[in-house]
Amino acid sequence: VEALGKVPSFFEAYPEHARASAWKWWGDMSGPEGVIPGKYVQLIALAVAAQIPCDYCTFGHTAFATQFMGATEEELRHAVAIAADVRHWSTVLNGANVNPEEFKVELNSIIEHIKAKSAEASATTE
Repeated sequence: VEALGKVPSFFEAYPEHARASAWKWWGDMSGPEGVIPGKYVQLIALAVAAQIPCDYCTFGHTAFATQFMGATEEELRHAVAIAADVRHWSTVLNGANVNPEEFKVELNSIIEHIKAKSAEASATTE
């Protein structure tokens, strides 16, 4: 009540014996002590909420992101579009039965290539 002005219904819906640990978890993950800044926490949560989908979570994380964390409408749209992109490629990879070990090797090779090109670009601008 002190922190939020009331006990939210989502905590009241939780089993009473586990509410204290749920409150701690929620605070640890969403509070200012976390290693990910609050705006990004809310954008990540919104992206996940859109994929689940959960109307409650989508509303709540949109409100927190915009009203408390300063997220813009464009940032909201971008976060949700990234979630859609990940889901899209997950569907393609899983549906095509791409070999996970070969995928990891390929992706690491791509990362090394990008790093090398970035290092080249940095060297030529110095």
